[in-house]
Amino acid sequence: MRGAAALLAVGLGGTVAAQAQDKAADDHWKDTAEFSYVVTAGNSETSTLGFKDRLGRKWDRSGFELNAGGVRAEATATTRTAIGTSTNFSIDEESATALTAESYFLNGRYNRKISGHFFWFVGVGWDRNRFAGVQNRSVGVAGIGNTWIDGERTKFRTDYSTTYTDEKDVTENPNFKATFSGLRVSSSLLRKIGENATFTDDLILDENLDETSDYRANMTNSLAVAMSRRLALKVSLQWLYDHQPAFKEIDLLDAPPPAGVKTGTVLAQLDDLDTIFTASLVVNF
Repeated sequence: MRGAAALLAVGLGGTVAAQAQDKAADDHWKDTAEFSYVVTAGNSETSTLGFKDRLGRKWDRSGFELNAGGVRAEATATTRTAIGTSTNFSIDEESATALTAESYFLNGRYNRKISGHFFWFVGVGWDRNRFAGVQNRSVGVAGIGNTWIDGERTKFRTDYSTTYTDEKDVTENPNFKATFSGLRVSSSLLRKIGENATFTDDLILDENLDETSDYRANMTNSLAVAMSRRLALKVSLQWLYDHQPAFKEIDLLDAPPPAGVKTGTVLAQLDDLDTIFTASLVVNF
């Protein structure tokens, strides 16, 4: 009897020690960085740089996450002119480099469990996308959420929150209210495929309560394939939809170019959908 009790005590002690070790292993900061860079030279000169970083930590009943990222693309246009005669000439080249895409974001979030499948959260975010007409946009969020699935291979949660937005556009629209309250519904899905691949789907829906026809959607799908414990290759496709996109100031001509003469400027609405495709190297720290 005493031997059985001793074995039971040793077994329980080993289980508690293993759980404590697993908990201690998770109780530290984790960072995941993504890098992508594409450059062409010769007849076509372009360069595209992309990065993302996710820093987070989980405790027993809470968690914190900080995300940052950006995309910047440049293209060089070369104009060639021949000087001389058809049989004896020289080539004159002039190059001009222009920014063709630029967007950045930074956001943070704190979660706190109420129960095993229910939590509350607060967060703040900032983004800039000048080619979509947004110079600066800051958003504060507070809400609640449900964790529907929290398994080893599948994780799925939904969030419901109120928001407060302060937005400054590149070109001011006199009919647009820069600060407004809103509602946000979002979801996050993670699914492991096989031993090395992971699929994720993140969706954010924003509604402007001051003007209900103004709503936005942000969805990102990604697939990552691990090459080792710390390295992975990842492809992502992001859709950014704005039902009432920003405006851009363009020249007004009295006739089609090149004969047209500028008579002023007008405001023209930008496209309502932007897509961003990235292929990147992921480093886990």
